[in-house]
This record gives sequence, C-alpha cells and structure tokens, in this order.
Amino acid sequence: MNPIPLTQSLPSVSRIIAGCMGLGGGWNHDPVTPEHIAQAHNFVDVALENGMTLFDHADIYARGKAEHVFGQVLAERPAIREHLFLQSKCGIRMEGAERGRNVPKRYDFSKQWILHSVENSLSRLKTDYLDLLLLHRPDSLMEPEEIAEAFDQLKKAGKVRHFGVSNMSGHQIKYLQSFVDQPIVVNQIEMSLTRLDWLNDGVSFNHNQGHSVSFVPGTVEYCRSHNIQLQAWGCLSQGMFSGRDISDKDETTQATAHQVAEMAQEMDVSREAIILAWLMRHPAAIQPVVGTTNPQRIRACSGAEQITLSREQWYQLYVTARGERLP
Repeated sequence: MNPIPLTQSLPSVSRIIAGCMGLGGGWNHDPVTPEHIAQAHNFVDVALENGMTLFDHADIYARGKAEHVFGQVLAERPAIREHLFLQSKCGIRMEGAERGRNVPKRYDFSKQWILHSVENSLSRLKTDYLDLLLLHRPDSLMEPEEIAEAFDQLKKAGKVRHFGVSNMSGHQIKYLQSFVDQPIVVNQIEMSLTRLDWLNDGVSFNHNQGHSVSFVPGTVEYCRSHNIQLQAWGCLSQGMFSGRDISDKDETTQATAHQVAEMAQEMDVSREAIILAWLMRHPAAIQPVVGTTNPQRIRACSGAEQITLSREQWYQLYVTARGERLP
C-alpha cells in the first residue's frame, strides 16, 4: 500500500478515517442524551481498536451535537487525546432565523466566521487544538486575504496545526494557496463506486464520453503533484454495495453490488473491505472517510488494509460501476 501524503504532516495518522457525522442524534435542536454520549464512547473505542486514529468532524454535523458528544468523551477520558487526530470543517452556515429574519443556507469564508467556528469547535470538542481544519465548501464571496489572516491567527495561537479544504478543484486550491502561507495538505471530495467523475475525467479525455463528466479536469493530478492528501467522503455509497436493499435500483448498481459480493467471497473479506480497497488501490493514496457508527461495519471496513486488488480486479469494478466499456 502506498504511503499517504498526510503522513508528512501527521506521521502516525491512520489510512482510514473515522467519520463522525452520525454521532449526536439527529440534525435538530433536540438535547443530547446519555445514550448519545455512550454511543460516542463506543464509536471511539471501536475505531481505535481497528487502527483508525483520525476522526473527521464538521461544525454543522448534527448541528454541532456530533462535536459535543465527542468532546464529552475527551472530557471523561483526556488521556486518549494524544493517541488520536482531530479534523473539523467550517464554512457552511445552515438556514434559519437570524436577527428576526429567515436566512438561507450559505457559505462563509470570512475571517470572522472562520475564527468563530474554530472557537466553537474547540469548545465543543473539549480540546485546545485541531490537528486539521478544512474549509468545507467553496464560498463564492471568499476574500482569500481574509482566509490567510484567519489561518495565520489560528496557527500562531496554536489552535490549528494544519490546514486543508473540501470539495475544491485544483484551480481553486492553487488560487487560495497563492495567498496562504501555510501549506494546504488535504482536499476531501466525494469519491466512490457511485461517484466516478474523478476517474472519468482522465479516461474520457478527447472522447465523446467526456461531455457527461462533471469534474474539473486536473484536480486529482494537481493534488498528487503538490502532496495534497485526497480524502474520499461518501466512499461506501450509503451501503449500496454492502447489503442495503437495492431491488429498486438500476441494472448497473445491481451488477456492481454483485461484483463486489463475488470478490468479497473469493478473497474471504467483507464487502466494505472490497469497496475501500478499490479506492485505496489508486496511486493517489486516497484516504477513505468511513461514515458509519455501526461497530460491525467499522470492523468490516478495517479489513481493507489487509488486501490489495489486482489491476484486473480494479478495472473490473470500475468498468462495471461505469455501466459502459472504456473508450
């Protein structure tokens, strides 16, 4: 398995990331319960037992409750903080009532909001610093000079150690990096057997199939050539290929699920392990974000590090998931 670029910043970071979006209950304003905190304890234990040391948060997950329950775990067991890495994201502001009027969901990379978000995340997580801060989704009104000021302030204060982005193209990262002194070390984008445009961008160049690709060309190559860690969100396709009922799905989805199941049986591993191993076989050394809080599925995912798909197996899954032969 290829070493991942992120180890240059976090030497002992895990290859697979434990995604925390499912913690804290629903995306509502209901209070956190003891059951939610107990779930967070169990989630952290199972993740660490299976070698996952990087935990992925965002300030909006469960409207802040995901960070809150994770913080309760750290408050009750402060000694584990040195054995794990925390990353969180900021920049998405949810719809709701503010100052007597309704406002829409929007993006905010202003210096004031970045600093405000980080302070709130640190407070909820009960920690003095984030190992990584990611800007969640591109803000059309961003002023890169403000981002640079916010990053400088957070770095000097010791509140954030490393910085990254999420859902950005190579062009956007290059532009932002020209203003920011700290290296951008992560780009988290959606990559999976159901989200293939990051691959189709390359193989469909100079072919009619390329007209249907919705991905900014060169993003993967830019990240690879600048040692930017690619992280994959949505990598398990919401269980589409690992046991979920897909009787109402199209022929391509069902064929892909069958292919995954066959490979899992042949290699005597879980279907989750095959799905993640497919991503991890790519030479970009992708870091999957596993979004489940189910202990059994977390254990199933950890098996991906024990196998390596052959070139033929990798392409078999890719072509099946594409639903059409390569050009």
